[in-house]
Amino acid sequence: MKKLTYVLLGAALTTSTATVLAQDTLPALNLDTAHLTVSGLSSGGYMATQYHIANSDKVIGAAMLASGPYYCAQNDISIALGQCVNKVDSPIDVKALGTQAKAWAESGAIAPLSGLKNSNVWLLHGTADTRVNSKVSNALYAQYQQWVPETQLTYVNDQPFAHVFPTQQQGGSCTESNSPYIGNCEYDAAGELLSALLGDLTVPDEILTGTVVTLDQQAIAGDNASTLGDEAYVYVPADCAAGEACRIHVSFHGCNQYADAVKMAYVEQTGLNRWADDNQIVVLYPQTKKSLMMPMNPQGCWDWWGYTGDQYATKNGPQLKAVDALISHLAKH
Repeated sequence: MKKLTYVLLGAALTTSTATVLAQDTLPALNLDTAHLTVSGLSSGGYMATQYHIANSDKVIGAAMLASGPYYCAQNDISIALGQCVNKVDSPIDVKALGTQAKAWAESGAIAPLSGLKNSNVWLLHGTADTRVNSKVSNALYAQYQQWVPETQLTYVNDQPFAHVFPTQQQGGSCTESNSPYIGNCEYDAAGELLSALLGDLTVPDEILTGTVVTLDQQAIAGDNASTLGDEAYVYVPADCAAGEACRIHVSFHGCNQYADAVKMAYVEQTGLNRWADDNQIVVLYPQTKKSLMMPMNPQGCWDWWGYTGDQYATKNGPQLKAVDALISHLAKH
């Protein structure tokens, strides 16, 4: 197994300071893995939905930015491209997708759908987003309306954001979708989504006291990580490293946003670490990789159309199982 690494942020460093690498070991963590929250942008949003619905018995909140409904692609890349991204050639049949989810729940392939009524869900789609059609995000909202009480469901669809993760002051243009797809929008999406999922949180200061730890995804998750990158990243606040009880949040990057493509931009610039630091939240950032051979994944997307097999959206999906292994690994330390 590769040696674990800390990326030291330091008590006196701000969120914009460059990281310094040092080698160390993962601290012992006191994590609540029975009450997870997840989030993601674009393909990461699809992945967050899949993880949420497959594991609603332990996921209490999910936030999706610029993505579509569960099982939208129906294990078919042509449907994915024709209905679930920037165009909708024919209406998305939300009812039919729900029927498939019900069948999987009855077979045990995903958790009972009744568990979703205990979740908080936060959705966002920018009005300037040309990468994902608004009808796609609307279908996700309609799908969750079947399962989640309205009082626990938030849909932000009136902000002039492009296909980016909106932040208060990090990243590039908010109105153009350019790498690393993090937008300086004067909008704190990280704070909005975490507050919606977890309730009242302490408003953070600008000082990070925690560390970013790298995990060897291949060693931890084995064959289930064959379509993932070598390393995942974990933000560990100082309080959590000291043994305090902490929650865990999993954040899934979007296509072309994996670490080999954007370095540490997604891990460092979304604002999630800032909120996690003062609210005892460990943030896991699993990573994909691009592939120009079978299974084809040239943009390093999470599997939301079936390139890892027809069980990709269920508990038996290799990537979902790999994330489970990473969470279990953290909980054992």
